[in-house]
Amino acid sequence: MNRVGIIALLGIAAAGCSAPETEVDTGEDTEIVEGETVVERTPTKNAYFGDLHVHTRNSFDAYIFATRRTPDDAYRFAKGEVIPHDAGYEIQLDGPPLDFLAVTDHGEYLGVIPFMDDPNHPLSKTMTAQAAFGDDAAASAETFQNIGISFVIGQPIEEIRDQEHMNQIWAQTINAAERHNDPGTFTTFAGYEFTAMTIVSQEAGAAANLHRNVIFRDAAPDQVFSTLDSTNPEDLWAWMDGQREAGIDVLAIPHNSNSSNGEMFALQTYDGAPLTEDYAVTRLRNEPIVEMTQIKGTSETHPSLSPNDEWANFEQYDYFIGSSAKSTVNEGDFVRPSLARGLALAESLGANPYEFGFIGSSDTHIAAATLREDTHWGKFPTDGANPQSRSSVPPEGYTDWADVPNATDRRILTGAKFSASGLVGVWAESNTRDDLFDGMRNRETFGTSGPRMKVRLFAGDYDASILDAADLLDQAYVNGVPMGGNLVTSEGEAPSLLAWAVQDPLSAPLQRLQVIKVWAEDGAAREAVYDVACSDGSTPDPQTHRCADNGASVDISTCATEPGTGSGELKAVWQDPSYDPDQVSAYYVRVLENPTCRWSTWDAVRAGTPPNPNLPTTLQERAWSSPIWVD
Repeated sequence: MNRVGIIALLGIAAAGCSAPETEVDTGEDTEIVEGETVVERTPTKNAYFGDLHVHTRNSFDAYIFATRRTPDDAYRFAKGEVIPHDAGYEIQLDGPPLDFLAVTDHGEYLGVIPFMDDPNHPLSKTMTAQAAFGDDAAASAETFQNIGISFVIGQPIEEIRDQEHMNQIWAQTINAAERHNDPGTFTTFAGYEFTAMTIVSQEAGAAANLHRNVIFRDAAPDQVFSTLDSTNPEDLWAWMDGQREAGIDVLAIPHNSNSSNGEMFALQTYDGAPLTEDYAVTRLRNEPIVEMTQIKGTSETHPSLSPNDEWANFEQYDYFIGSSAKSTVNEGDFVRPSLARGLALAESLGANPYEFGFIGSSDTHIAAATLREDTHWGKFPTDGANPQSRSSVPPEGYTDWADVPNATDRRILTGAKFSASGLVGVWAESNTRDDLFDGMRNRETFGTSGPRMKVRLFAGDYDASILDAADLLDQAYVNGVPMGGNLVTSEGEAPSLLAWAVQDPLSAPLQRLQVIKVWAEDGAAREAVYDVACSDGSTPDPQTHRCADNGASVDISTCATEPGTGSGELKAVWQDPSYDPDQVSAYYVRVLENPTCRWSTWDAVRAGTPPNPNLPTTLQERAWSSPIWVD
């Protein structure tokens, strides 16, 4: 395995205690007091946008790839400030500030690598540091490979496993979160990444991704639990249960399951044992949500698993992390078939381990997410340096891809497949740690591929008149359950689903609103995709369940768009035409924008070159609600 392979393969935190909340009686609405700040709460909830997957210089791979930004830089960027990009230019968030953020540096060797590179620090005197940063350049690649492999297989290099130093860096990131936490305006969470992987091919530098981001509600422990302690995620859950017993609430978020070799949502435990009811309950308690879109692609589904879904081929990152080896396609890699898998398991186990909500996040390794296609600055300083480095335009000396030798074999490490994605959406009563964390715990969350479109889903007893009601949201909560909930029906009639999406005013209009139905039949995953609202106001075709073409288009020579009948808002009350009261199903909403240029096409337009023929030229940004389970 080469140096770049193992480092990137690894895909290889911030918290503290705030003052307790005190409720203030204000009549109809409720306010809370955090410290000296009075925060108003909205019972019908607001959408708050954030990122729960951000790396800085304290992450092993980020520092090796020349990232020097700090947790403070990450928070300043999220709040709308200008920060340096380590490729040599300044960057700033497009649009308003984010509402919340967690810095989630890799827990393994947290902050150790920068100090191995500091001649004034004791860690630089170790044999490992000398081999990595000393005069013997020939030993450097092998050393970095050994560091990476050590925590993939859970065999630490003891001379650089300086626990006291790692605890100091963890304390510094906690302090950074505390400095930037501003209840009601900008919320920070303690967090880090548990970087579990299993080797698929050491020769190819390929490993299955089992990473989790660990997020604390408020208080955080003095030391994190990483793969230097155990590579088994089930041991992480046991540690998390122990933290809760000590009064520290915490949840874990699986991510990038599309490169997990089928292991993220498997049919057996990490050690290969049969799943049990206790496993299902423990996993559900510790992992209520999953990150289904990020810079390394989208893990909703795959065309081969969803052949009747015309929009399934969205931002497919089909490589093992940091490797040119193609990843496999398994149901256990993607959230949609895994929802069905969970329903089947619930019948046999008595509990559903895969009853999870959805979010998005970025996995940026430069402290700053790229969320817009027209301003993509990459995952690392290396692919953020220029369009050539990320293969969106022909390499230096060429103006046309047809002239580039081996153009079709250019490696994934150039960043060509990276996405400008994504964001977490949480419906919460206020922008505070407690309310946002409760929203995540209750799965009233949604994910977007970057834009800040809002999406809601309720299931219950509704009729079409609710769509125009002034008290729509009050009725929705009173007469049903929101996304992330379970609806138990007592009659044979199909419940009504209230689906609603609102455009990001800084992004493209909405094209269609869809309901995705998932169920298990004879142990196999089943699904159906229904358009339920069309941008031209028409009714979806009753046979195909699809909206007509709305006339939207893109000129890929300029990236100019024609909106057609694109809409700023779509909503519908819908009943499942194939509802079976004896069948347990999961339903979630997906909303699609009109087509726009992918970031790689924007690069090519600005450079005056043809787009890379091996990349999509356009895409449809989207958002996904968490499911509702109907029994």
